[in-house]
Amino acid sequence: MNEQKILEIIKQFDEKLPKFPDGRIDYSNSDTAPVITVFIEYQNNILLLKRSDKVRTYQGKWNTVAGYLDELKPIREKVLEEIREELGIERDNNILSIHIGEFYQFTDTEIKKTWIVHPVLIKLRNKPEIKLDWEHTEYKWIKPKEIKNFDIVFNLENSLEKIQNFL
Repeated sequence: MNEQKILEIIKQFDEKLPKFPDGRIDYSNSDTAPVITVFIEYQNNILLLKRSDKVRTYQGKWNTVAGYLDELKPIREKVLEEIREELGIERDNNILSIHIGEFYQFTDTEIKKTWIVHPVLIKLRNKPEIKLDWEHTEYKWIKPKEIKNFDIVFNLENSLEKIQNFL
């Protein structure tokens, strides 16, 4: 049910917003955008990524794998695409499970954007070799309770709470 609702949300944006040449939805001038926030878990640790100065928002803040839901495709497919792009983790037998939490919405008044966040947890079998792309400068494996010790993106703790029961 949750995944069907996600696709309905994306479809609404797809019908009203402009597209990039490759067909993805362009949220650049939209005051609302649906996104995924993907927590990667291995042996009770989660992966945090430090955002580079090349990203549009939250430069220098700690986050997880994240991305716009800018195509009408199943969320699991988008999640796998994002971890491949941002971390170099290929779709293989290393993924034990994928859990999609309940989405929620909040407005970051500082950047005047409403985010529709779809938190996801991926559990891994083996510790992967991380190959960061241009979006991040460094990474750390941490215990979930340590997240409060980092300068994180707005509302990341709330996303973690939404998937906490899967950890």
